Amino acid sequence: MKLVCQKVWKLFGPNASEFLAAHNGAPTTQEISDAGLIPAVRDVSLEIKAGESFVVMGLSGCGKSTLVRCLSRLSEITSGDVHFDGRNLNSLSHHELIEIRRHKMGMVFQHFALLPHLTVLQNVAFPLKIQGKSKQQQTERAHELIEIVGLKGRENYFPRQLSGGQQQRVGIARSLSVNPEVWFLDEPFSALDPLIRNEMQDEFLRLREMLKTTIVFITHDLDEAVRLADRIAIMRDGEVIQIDTPEQLILKPANGYVEEFTKRIPRTKVLTVRAVMKPGDAPGDHTGNHTVKATAKIADVAAEVLNATSPLRVVDDTGKTVGSLERSAVISVLTATTEK
Repeated sequence: MKLVCQKVWKLFGPNASEFLAAHNGAPTTQEISDAGLIPAVRDVSLEIKAGESFVVMGLSGCGKSTLVRCLSRLSEITSGDVHFDGRNLNSLSHHELIEIRRHKMGMVFQHFALLPHLTVLQNVAFPLKIQGKSKQQQTERAHELIEIVGLKGRENYFPRQLSGGQQQRVGIARSLSVNPEVWFLDEPFSALDPLIRNEMQDEFLRLREMLKTTIVFITHDLDEAVRLADRIAIMRDGEVIQIDTPEQLILKPANGYVEEFTKRIPRTKVLTVRAVMKPGDAPGDHTGNHTVKATAKIADVAAEVLNATSPLRVVDDTGKTVGSLERSAVISVLTATTEK
């Protein structure tokens, strides 16, 4: 695992560590309130795999931004442990933490935080300058990333000369300049208008495929989470309620809160063929040699299935037949989506 979070608490207020110790690390909500403390993160444990796109989401004030700051130890945790590549971040010195952030972590926040007196090229190269890289190394890497995020030709622009979306692209390029092993993004697109936001999500998906880095993405937007996540952690009042794939959050919500939270997700865009297919080689003829992949979304194959005269054969990534997809199964998903 790339990142492991074990029973992490973050309480704001005086003597929070002593309070937790006195209550065996498991105080009630009432006890926390009576002590005059504010619980931002409550007993959170999670594991993030290398190369995974892990989204933490919830309503404003649920603790998701505080959690990501605990994961990078930008905020000191009250209790618990955070491990990065097997190293306990709590045991590291201030200098060791700075070195990890400089060389192994990239961070993008809602507010772009670009240096206004520096050009695009200089902003992107800035982390490499801090690392002590040569001027040539800084310039070459910055040019490479500026082209990757689609800003070639604007190297000498200042932030004030760029649109909001372009400024965010500079922030993304800057965060990637050190080739981070973990990329933290805290609501990076929420300040953008809807059109630019969709464009930046497309850019994010492209970069994710290109970079293959571990991503921790914070958002309060459910559609954004579903589109970008391998797995989603849903938070409420500082607690993680459920961690699962977008598909399983819909099919098997942990409780009524998760069910209510996810009920407006368009099922056709989340459910895969595997979730609704009939396993094995179902009896009867299939439609010619037409096949659909088990990992395909229902929205992408619905028209083909509905126009077919018999079930379509479902195959895995190796081409092996793993089941069949019937019209009735797709119609059931479409009907459920319409009803919602």
